[in-house]
Amino acid sequence: MTKAKVYFTNLRTVAFKVSLQMKLEKLIRTAGIEKIDFFKKFAAIKIHFGEPGNLAYLRPNYAKTVADVIKSLGGKPFLTDCNTLYVGRRKDALDHIEAAYENGFSPFSTGCHIIIGDGLKGRDETLVPINGEYVTDAKIGTAIMEADVLISLTHFKGHETTGFGGTMKNIGMGCGSRAGKMEMHSDGKPKIVIKKCIGCGMCLKACAHNALKIDNGKCIIDYDRCVGCGRCIGMCPMDAIKVPFDASCDMLNCKIAEYTWAVIKDKPNFHISLVIDVSPNCDCHNENDLPITPDVGMFASFDPVALDVACADAVNKQPIIPGSVLDEVKAGHEDHFKNTHPDTNWQVCIEHAVKLGIGTKEYELIEVE
Repeated sequence: MTKAKVYFTNLRTVAFKVSLQMKLEKLIRTAGIEKIDFFKKFAAIKIHFGEPGNLAYLRPNYAKTVADVIKSLGGKPFLTDCNTLYVGRRKDALDHIEAAYENGFSPFSTGCHIIIGDGLKGRDETLVPINGEYVTDAKIGTAIMEADVLISLTHFKGHETTGFGGTMKNIGMGCGSRAGKMEMHSDGKPKIVIKKCIGCGMCLKACAHNALKIDNGKCIIDYDRCVGCGRCIGMCPMDAIKVPFDASCDMLNCKIAEYTWAVIKDKPNFHISLVIDVSPNCDCHNENDLPITPDVGMFASFDPVALDVACADAVNKQPIIPGSVLDEVKAGHEDHFKNTHPDTNWQVCIEHAVKLGIGTKEYELIEVE
């Protein structure tokens, strides 16, 4: 297969002349976004608005740059994400939009409106037949499926169950309705490391399904209620909740690839990934930890697979930030993400996406000055 073209620009600017927003615009135009017919087309910009309390999410300035480019090409952009499976500030459309406003995303700051993809309660979904190995009909937020064009704008960072959160995580998991998210998570259910649990109850606050309780000072999981969303894993301050085996994370990654395919297979799509504030965990957390590596730059491509691989390669070439979570572990791999979350294997998502024909992991990196 021909190598995919991945375009890159660093984060250096020129005082009073060149800003990061200007560099982002030049990047995506050079990468070919203008090849897409946007005229009078609805263009969904898939972004993560960040859970309030988290400060690592992408600033709305970047979204405005992308929206302005689309509007200059005659398109009708809107920012979108789907509701979360877990308890938090983005579990329904009203709370989700308020959280987005709180984090700076509004029509006034970005130049376009926010539409929550799966509706008021996360039940507005479109079944997309894909007949994959793991998913028959993907459950995708209707507003996203009704869009004529899909643009992903991703904050590239680590992730506690997928290894890293990149373009395919942003699209596949992010565009799934609540039922879709449950389907992706359902094969992996956590376990409690009893000797580590202190019975603090932090995990209970994150569970939307009443699957957790404290009994005799220890957490217990009701597996009949547990849907395997994994939110409790990130909430535990003692690292006492674990994914029991690699296969569950592998299954999740494969389903994310299949959901990504469902979203983009029948519509023009283009992808942007910013490798900045590379926090160890997802932006769904209501906090963010010290980044594990220095900032790298901005990437863009028509190929989401090659884009994820290029971003991962770039991060793995970076030094480890002293005092970060990654710095505290004994490195057993050359892969920063595997060292940060040893139970994960992000390569599974890449390989399955290649198998599905979403893209290629072979890429040519083209630097844009």
